[in-house]
Amino acid sequence: QVQLVESGGGLVQPGGSLRLSCTASRLVMDYCAVGWFRHAPGKEREGVSCISPTDASLYYIDSVKGRFTISRHKANNTVYLQMNSLKPEDTAVYYCATRLWSSSCSRTMAQYDYWGQGTQVTVSS
Repeated sequence: QVQLVESGGGLVQPGGSLRLSCTASRLVMDYCAVGWFRHAPGKEREGVSCISPTDASLYYIDSVKGRFTISRHKANNTVYLQMNSLKPEDTAVYYCATRLWSSSCSRTMAQYDYWGQGTQVTVSS
């Protein structure tokens, strides 16, 4: 089974920054699309961003464009989500997920096969 491990969450004030990490296997890094999702209280889980193995396919949800940046560092087997100018609305548990059989990004949760346990991001003054 593919294992994904998120880290980097925490408490930050509005306008602050966090960098989330998603560590996976080398095979996932080389061949699989990796996405970030978030689940806020009272809301359904939503796709935030995604990156393909070659960075040819990228996706950001409209609400985070210009503030969040997804990147892949294969040497560390890690996909990062740099989150700047954080807002209280960004508060959620953030999950990384991978499409085991596809290198293309998707906005649909059901198309991701493996998920991490999540890391809490809280943006509050």
